[in-house]
Amino acid sequence: MRRADRLFQIIQVLRRSSRPVTADAIAAELETSKRSIYRDVATLMGQRVPIRGEAGIGYVLDGGFDMPPLMLTSDEVEAAVLGAQWVAGRGDPALARAARDLIAKIAATVPERLRPVILEPAVASAPVWKHERREVETLDMSKVRAWIHAGRKLRLHYADEQGNETLRVIWPCLVGYRETKRLLVGWCETRDDFRTFRTDRVVEADFLDDRYPGRPAVLRGKWHAKVEAEHAAWEAAGRPPPQ
Repeated sequence: MRRADRLFQIIQVLRRSSRPVTADAIAAELETSKRSIYRDVATLMGQRVPIRGEAGIGYVLDGGFDMPPLMLTSDEVEAAVLGAQWVAGRGDPALARAARDLIAKIAATVPERLRPVILEPAVASAPVWKHERREVETLDMSKVRAWIHAGRKLRLHYADEQGNETLRVIWPCLVGYRETKRLLVGWCETRDDFRTFRTDRVVEADFLDDRYPGRPAVLRGKWHAKVEAEHAAWEAAGRPPPQ
């Protein structure tokens, strides 16, 4: 790797991390020596890149740093196209359309030598066959995502596997995907706990104006912590987690 490329990659490593990154970790990822990382970071600091660091703790890139975009690598293009293919086949209509538009925009902006990576990709997501396609949903997923960003509540008329309907008021925080099923994660006021709802079992939804306490990101963090604790308990008991 050329040194100029390595300097850019160091910034990328720091930019995507929310925690301090050690010189050892950067050196391992970039397949170089720790001494080279020390020199490169010193060079970046000398060029006024806002990197902070302490010995034994790691480096952090301060927020607000901006750098002119550099051309994508072949691997980055393939990663973006693979992700967009998956979303195009499994996302809600608005996201699927956005994913197809993203592929077209990437194809229009990359240099000619990278265009075959998009038009003739060596990677692909599994197709969604007709018998695997989800049931028709009554839920407007674009609006659900907007409500999550706004931190607003939803009232769901929800049917379980036996068709029994319940009324739930939830604080939505995440839309998840499992193969061909979409899942809505939120804090359920009825159960006073996090619950996961299959979107194809939502009979009707009311989009409430009420905001729930706290930020959606904080709620997602609490849900992730709960899931990690449950997985740790299952592993400690020697039991596989439920599917």
